[in-house]
Amino acid sequence: MKHENEAELIRVGITMGDINGVGPELIVKIFSDPLMMETCIPIIFGSSRIISYYKKNLNAEQLNYQTINNPSQALSKRLNIINCWEEEAKIEPGISNVAGAKYAVLSLEKATQDLTSGVLHALVTAPIDKSHLSEVGFNYPGHTEFLAAKSKGKSIMLMIGDNVRIALATGHLGLKEVPSQLSIDGLIEKIQIVDKTLRLDFSINRPKIAVLSVNPHAGDQGKFGNEETDIIQPAIQKAFESGIIAIGPFAADGFFASGNYVHYDAILAMYHDQGLIPFKTITGMAGINYTAGLDIIRTSPDHGPAFDLAGKNLASEESFRNAIYSAIDIYRTRKANVHFAKNKLKNLSTELTEGQDDEALPDTE
Repeated sequence: MKHENEAELIRVGITMGDINGVGPELIVKIFSDPLMMETCIPIIFGSSRIISYYKKNLNAEQLNYQTINNPSQALSKRLNIINCWEEEAKIEPGISNVAGAKYAVLSLEKATQDLTSGVLHALVTAPIDKSHLSEVGFNYPGHTEFLAAKSKGKSIMLMIGDNVRIALATGHLGLKEVPSQLSIDGLIEKIQIVDKTLRLDFSINRPKIAVLSVNPHAGDQGKFGNEETDIIQPAIQKAFESGIIAIGPFAADGFFASGNYVHYDAILAMYHDQGLIPFKTITGMAGINYTAGLDIIRTSPDHGPAFDLAGKNLASEESFRNAIYSAIDIYRTRKANVHFAKNKLKNLSTELTEGQDDEALPDTE
């Protein structure tokens, strides 16, 4: 029997991640809190046997769950589990192996299928171990690239904290590959994605975006490289001329050390560690990762499978919980903004039609 408020609750799919990492136990810890059941209808993609194992391991007898075949059967007030494989997987907390990668991929593929078909409102992904993904036929660097390939839009990794948002111009690349991946058009596109995301998913009407340099001291007038003068500055200028408030390039060290980041709605970093090191320093265990720019909504905790902590009830669930909250907030904000935009266009069309005089109206006789 469905509860009266179920139509208003958001169906959030949650992948299990690596079964030997901290993902499954964090899911159990989070939803052992009855208040979390009030925020959404959680649907776990993985295995009820895995949840049962970690429920017992954590003495979480209060956790209420049921197995279902598809998201339409999900109920509120409990954890809903869709079994993505039938065999009894061997659980080895703290061990990185091919089996862990296999089940993580099965969970992700099924959840993504339901997400892109529209039966889920949002997706939160538990951490995976990338070292064995290619061995199970998963030919993507990570979640971001996989989801971008399965959905519509151009993606960008956007890290979100309470007082900072940092997007990455390049993703999972070796440092030596970064300069070759930077271009004027490519950076303009990234700036445009960040600007649209801030407007649509965070209701920021005139976002201010800081753009970082790639070289020390912003290249120091070409002494340490020409990417700033040849690529980054022209991209910023063209974005600004199109109406986007993009400013920079800023040398990353001074920008964060001075606290200048608090004056911007988002920051575009040129490569992974340039953005992630200050982000994790500022947010600690509270930050989350958002795959921005796509027609689907996906967030994740800002940490890996943490094999050194797995199975020991030591891992913090703060980032994972925040990822769930953020997925819900982004879905609601985007829905409201899309609805507002449609009504605004409809009302504008009506006003224009009603404002025409008789001579301007077409002859219908």
